[in-house]
Amino acid sequence: MAIRDRVAVVTGSGQGIGEGIARHLALAGAVVVLNDIDEPRVAALCDELKASGLKAGYFVGDVSSKAGATGLVDYAMDNYSRLDILVNNAGIARDKWLIKMSEEDWDEVMRVNLKSQFLCTQAAAKPMMEAGYGRIVNIGSRAWLGGAGQANYSASKGGVVSFTRSLALEFAKYQITANAVAPGLIDSPLFRSLSLENQERLTKTVPVGRIGGPDEIGSAVAFFADDDSWYITGQVLYVCGGRSIGAY
Repeated sequence: MAIRDRVAVVTGSGQGIGEGIARHLALAGAVVVLNDIDEPRVAALCDELKASGLKAGYFVGDVSSKAGATGLVDYAMDNYSRLDILVNNAGIARDKWLIKMSEEDWDEVMRVNLKSQFLCTQAAAKPMMEAGYGRIVNIGSRAWLGGAGQANYSASKGGVVSFTRSLALEFAKYQITANAVAPGLIDSPLFRSLSLENQERLTKTVPVGRIGGPDEIGSAVAFFADDDSWYITGQVLYVCGGRSIGAY
């Protein structure tokens, strides 16, 4: 992978998919800027990566706020003088049937899952445009195709897809690509928070017969972040074991 020494910012990288992405990029030689709202968690991950000889730093902040998003980009520029790769991963779920969904449930999911991507990308755009280089990878979800009990989550991830396609058109002339990775069922704190019965039921809906791992999402992100992927932009890559093909 031609991402060695590239500076990569990964939002929501304190655990789960974000942690898997950060680890994968760090192992590939990138300088990884971790981000989370939980300082002990993200600090521990940063220390672990550095103890293994990898390059990492971290910024604590809520990237669904303008102050948090600009602070994260400023941290990367102040410490590394560049920002090559932006991975918009921060996200939450508040699954409920629509008739039981509160306005807060809707607003919080949109704020974290979609607004954070807008704010972080807007903040990162200037240094990328000035450098004439950038790789933006947005984490969506197979759920953008629709999911019962996930109207807010599915809508937010559908927004990610549309947002990504628009970015690809706006930034192409600056040699900045924008692509999305759409995970399916992944071994993460969110999945493990489900009852064993629900975990087993959902796993049976995956055509390949198992759920994925965070590192497999990291591999897809690294593909889009690679220098050699410069001619790929505005695309969605499903990493879901075939679950996007049928009505699962």
